[in-house]
Amino acid sequence: MANILQTRQPLVMGIINLSPDSFFKGSRSLTQEDFEKRYGEMLEQGADIIDIGACSTRPGSVPADEEVEWELLKPALKIILRIFPHSTFSLDTFRSSIVERAYDFVGDFIINDISSGEDDSEMIPMAARLELPYIAMHKKGTQQTMQSLCQYDDVVEEVAEYFRLFVQKATQAGINEIIVDPGFGFAKDLDQNYKLLNNLNRLKPQKEDGTHYPLLAGLSRKSMIYKLLESSPDEVLSATSALNLLALVNGADILRVHDVKEAKEIITLYRTITKNR
Repeated sequence: MANILQTRQPLVMGIINLSPDSFFKGSRSLTQEDFEKRYGEMLEQGADIIDIGACSTRPGSVPADEEVEWELLKPALKIILRIFPHSTFSLDTFRSSIVERAYDFVGDFIINDISSGEDDSEMIPMAARLELPYIAMHKKGTQQTMQSLCQYDDVVEEVAEYFRLFVQKATQAGINEIIVDPGFGFAKDLDQNYKLLNNLNRLKPQKEDGTHYPLLAGLSRKSMIYKLLESSPDEVLSATSALNLLALVNGADILRVHDVKEAKEIITLYRTITKNR
């Protein structure tokens, strides 16, 4: 897993939501048969990581109870363990208890925490103890309050400083592999989202060796696209692809997407463009 994060960038992370409350119905996988089929298809299409989540965290949502999250997650973990044991997956959760239960069940994975440990004080110690890679996302407030918390003097500098402080805290705790995620749509208005997109390289904290921590861009079919275009999540694949290419040009290392095939095509174009500069 460590080798994937360090040597095969840019990467594609496919999204599978086990919750019926996810904002994009095309990402929902509500039966074991559908999950197995979709997971396998994403691997065939070239997904480097598959992100599974059983508790919707979209702005405005009410998080499911822990036991509801676990009962939705457990059958998917069984399928991964039985059929796709060599695949790399990330677990989208803010609960350290879910991380611990999943680790006991299947072993290593990547933690994808929208709260960067702020919603559960045990999350960072848990990630360090289990030696798991950790995706830290920037947001403010809760799902119910975040869209009223879009006040920044300089959104780029404030998010960059947030990640610098997070890296200090996480590395001191013992987390070695960190990925940062600016949290498009989470406590940001439309213009702030696009300012962040235009300045992704400025958001990446520097390591002691002079390199930078990788950055994940989660733009796929989000409201910053479909509201701007007066459309819907179902109708903005081409616009998502355009912004994914821009994200790569501006420094993204991982694309978190609903559409793996198209994202892999974007990466092929990006690599060819950069090779022929």
